[in-house]
Amino acid sequence: MRHARIRDPAGTVRTGTYDDGVVTAAGRAYDTADDDVDLLAPCEPTKIVCVGLNYADHAAERDSEIPERPLLFLKPPNAVADPGSTVELPAGKRRVDHEAEIAFVTGEQARDVDADDAMEYVAGFTCLNDVSNRDDQSREQNWVRGKAFDASAPIGPCIADPEDVPADAAVELRVNGEPRQASSREEFIFSVGDLVEEITTYMTLEPGDVVSTGTPAGVAPLADGDRVEVAVEGVGVLEHDVSAE
Repeated sequence: MRHARIRDPAGTVRTGTYDDGVVTAAGRAYDTADDDVDLLAPCEPTKIVCVGLNYADHAAERDSEIPERPLLFLKPPNAVADPGSTVELPAGKRRVDHEAEIAFVTGEQARDVDADDAMEYVAGFTCLNDVSNRDDQSREQNWVRGKAFDASAPIGPCIADPEDVPADAAVELRVNGEPRQASSREEFIFSVGDLVEEITTYMTLEPGDVVSTGTPAGVAPLADGDRVEVAVEGVGVLEHDVSAE
């Protein structure tokens, strides 16, 4: 089953089941293609914990060594962008890249969780684009300017139950219909269990928090007017536009 959030024509935010663009909530079906229904990011995280270099091919294209433990960084709530929204790229930057990622959402508070128990805390999986400002990322250690700017994490369109997302789920990214990235969950260097155990050793994950599991090879620059699609098997397709001054 898949779940999504909408803002209905009266302005009320509702959560319901999601199927082929239709959200069913409170006994009513809402078609997200209608102009008076807004499809929202499927959760409201207190934080997004992102993983760097979790695919060997991406480490190679970045000319980086395979990490011995997960490389972690944060995106704050202001980074969340809704499906179908337009992401405004930071002005005056030479390169801002797309990064297609499989993300998972925590269903309950998690602290000091063993890897073997990790899936007990995972509510489901979703799609995320880790939009990355390379100009500033290359100049700073904490990546605040490079990764945490407004709308730098489009998420959605829904959350799929864990059992509906295969262990080898494919992840793909297309820009204006052109394939850019393609890999699968089985290519992770660090598994979902590894990530939950490492993250919750240092911080508490709250319900609705997002862990974005890293991107495969094929990252490339975005440009004004681009249409981006991130597809995760079992979840669906996250679409958003790009605007640049």
